[in-house]
Amino acid sequence: MPQEAELTGTVIRKNDPGYQEARRNWNPYTNAYPLVFVFAHRNEDVANAVKWARENDVPIRMRSGRHALAKDFNQTDGGIVIDTGLMDGVILHRSQETAIVQAGIRVGKLVRMLAQEGFLAPFGDSSTVGIGGISTGGGITAIQRTAGVISDNILSATIVDAKGDSLHVSAHENSDLFWAIRGGGGGNFGIITSYKFKIRPAPRRVGIFQIIWPWAQVETVVDAWQRWAPSADTRLGTILEAYSKTNGLLRSQGIFLGSKAELRKVLEPFVATGTPITTRVDEVTLLEAIDFWAPNEPPFDNQNSVWSSAWEEDLLPEEALKAIHDFLEKAKGTESNFFFLNSGGAMNQIPPNATAFFWRNTKYYLEWDASWTNAADAQRNIQLVDQTRARLQPYITGSYVNVPDLKIRNYGEEYYGSNFTRLRKVKAKYDPDNVFCFAQSL
Repeated sequence: MPQEAELTGTVIRKNDPGYQEARRNWNPYTNAYPLVFVFAHRNEDVANAVKWARENDVPIRMRSGRHALAKDFNQTDGGIVIDTGLMDGVILHRSQETAIVQAGIRVGKLVRMLAQEGFLAPFGDSSTVGIGGISTGGGITAIQRTAGVISDNILSATIVDAKGDSLHVSAHENSDLFWAIRGGGGGNFGIITSYKFKIRPAPRRVGIFQIIWPWAQVETVVDAWQRWAPSADTRLGTILEAYSKTNGLLRSQGIFLGSKAELRKVLEPFVATGTPITTRVDEVTLLEAIDFWAPNEPPFDNQNSVWSSAWEEDLLPEEALKAIHDFLEKAKGTESNFFFLNSGGAMNQIPPNATAFFWRNTKYYLEWDASWTNAADAQRNIQLVDQTRARLQPYITGSYVNVPDLKIRNYGEEYYGSNFTRLRKVKAKYDPDNVFCFAQSL
């Protein structure tokens, strides 16, 4: 008879010391009560956990940075959580301009480490996100208009499949799976334990800016940003954050892979918008720019949140701007907000079907979330996010799989566009028994 699988690594079960800490996620709304946690130290620990789960008919969830934004994605009641967060090694190959990166490292730690070595790697606005999860969903970043989304920079990966076997995937090995993991969403095909990324020599200095306006000018500023940001110099990555009226913050900022003088010229059409309270334009080191864009933050938040997201191929009309304004008035949580990030450049030069990441013809990305601390406010905020999506639906397209919305019915097409059918074929080939099954999996 075959030997029974045994859990290895750091194993934490209910009633063990550390169980409550193991349950914690960045968004407390996603917390659950799994049967067991396995904190993997090496590939074999991941493989053993997959085999054990199959033998014991226990649902599998995986995580790297504990940053899942919706319930049931990185842990579920009665399941096993296979956590790669302790696998955070990086091997830098300077001459090849590549880095082999274990899946558990958090983005902030990774990009700071590489910047200290003179290399630039894509990064988003949160330092605590795990590279393992963000990469498979595409991975939008501050420099996507120069370097593409994170998944565009994957050269190969190691993945533990549904049988507990380790597979190497690249353009030459398991190429269909390599296509799928570059935008096909985390958790669908297996557990990625390491990536090989393309990286770039870092610029010595970069430009940064930040502008803050009175909250009452939200519609004016959103409209001005959407007309300016997508067509600005592709060396510029810029966001706009409009927080709830309760919070009162209305802010845009950006990173420019060029000089302060050049950035001032790029900003000229935008800085004239409204009546800014403060305007900062500066030139800093790459490390200082990373600290500005994605400052170190606590690994766990104390507010519950729900999100929705979309892509914009045109411009939001007045009716949509009114919907945004109404959301921000009704969402009372101090962290509730609308977030915008410009697209274009390298990100849009890759055909939509070249990788599983489909959204290549957009002007910008937008997401909105409602936060709360009192459990009695949960349903009101969930409904508000959903109602806002319904109001925006005539003017938006698709959704971003890394910011999932459990209310979306046809989520396959919304996340993956016309790549959905091909992704399901890859899923059927590599996971025919649907071992990796969760809310909104393929």
